[in-house]
Amino acid sequence: MKQLLFILPVWACLPALAQNSDSSRYYYETGLKEQSAKRYMVAAQAFDKSIKFNPANEEALLANAFVNLEMKKLDAAKNYFTRVYELNPKNLKAINQLMELTYSYRQFAKATELAQQCKECENSLRIIGMSAYQQEDYPAAEKSLKAAVAKHPEDAEAIYTLARTYLDMEEYNKAIPWFEKAIKQPNAKNTWMYELGLLYYNQSDYKNASNAFNMAADNGYVQSLDFKENMGFASLYSGDYEKGEKLLLDIYAKKPGNKDLLRDMASAFYAQRQYDKSLDYCQKLLEIDDKDGKALYQAGLAFQKKGEKDRGQKMCDKAIDIDPSLASLRTKKEIPGL
Repeated sequence: MKQLLFILPVWACLPALAQNSDSSRYYYETGLKEQSAKRYMVAAQAFDKSIKFNPANEEALLANAFVNLEMKKLDAAKNYFTRVYELNPKNLKAINQLMELTYSYRQFAKATELAQQCKECENSLRIIGMSAYQQEDYPAAEKSLKAAVAKHPEDAEAIYTLARTYLDMEEYNKAIPWFEKAIKQPNAKNTWMYELGLLYYNQSDYKNASNAFNMAADNGYVQSLDFKENMGFASLYSGDYEKGEKLLLDIYAKKPGNKDLLRDMASAFYAQRQYDKSLDYCQKLLEIDDKDGKALYQAGLAFQKKGEKDRGQKMCDKAIDIDPSLASLRTKKEIPGL
């Protein structure tokens, strides 16, 4: 009899379990109807009741995760997807969403782990590549991002990240074509255009640098003084002297103590064989400080280029007397400060 008494409570629980299962199914189906009608808050409440009656209801957990995703309740959605994953580690829907969410939460190692479990997921290669870039594993980023872009050639963010990967690897010639591809995408960002301009500038491709800077400006990039300075010098070096000079003089008007700006303008005009213009800015520097040996030396070089060799040589000699460190430039015929 003792054994019978022990068994009876177990059998007594079965009707309750069956009732809970039925209730869980009822609220799950109710939730689906509300979800279909886009009444997401009501749907979430129904799914919560379904889960309360059966915490292992994988369908209700998954449905509740997607409803919370629709409502932009990302923490709650992540929690429900995680519970599904814990119940069924092979549920690809849960893995896919967790992969995306963990990446958005900047949990790059976890995102990569999930992506590797879901090779058939649409964005797995993208997530692996983008995560590798964020973790500064550039060879791995290059491999996965190239595969991701081959799969989705219109993915502007992946294209840009591949460009940045090459940039950070200091493979500038490889970076440029990918930046060019990125800025041609419909959802390209003006910051990408500016970065491409800087890359061209550092490669001494000033014409393309100017074009990229102008594109960035046309697309709403904030034209700070640094931006205008870069655009100004790119314009000077690409031969658009009027535009470049105006931009740089506007900056100088706001920073009248910036002698380096005047010195760099003198150097830029000298490099472009605009010797009279170079002399104008050397003169400005000497008006500020008549003991500026670098400005005097550069003026001497400009006069020599203009054919006034004796005058220019005397100026260079005087500059060396003022600043003996300039003597090392005599044989190299360099511009001071360059």
